[in-house]
Amino acid sequence: MHFLADESCDFAVVRALRSQGFDVIAISETCPGAEDQRVIELARKEGRILLTEDKDFGRLAYLSGEQLGIGVILLRFPARARQELCSTVLELIKREGSKLEGSFVVLQPGLVRIRRFT
Repeated sequence: MHFLADESCDFAVVRALRSQGFDVIAISETCPGAEDQRVIELARKEGRILLTEDKDFGRLAYLSGEQLGIGVILLRFPARARQELCSTVLELIKREGSKLEGSFVVLQPGLVRIRRFT
């Protein structure tokens, strides 16, 4: 599974995924300041699941009923739960695997919502 971490994604998640052997490109390393549309195009072109903490990607996903054509994992972890972020992301990937591709996922402490794009 391949991932693209938006600049808003906590870099600890990038490190955790890489330590488990996942292929992760971080926008902060490759093209800082990239516009959202460019990030989406990169994820689509390379077949990557987008990791983000930016709610704008949720809006883009359902704008005018159009789909992004990629998987998106929106991380919603408040400061009090940040210590659980990396382990929760790894657990989600292990449990749901390929279901994440082509889905919009909201991951919060104690809650996962997965909605397939149609």
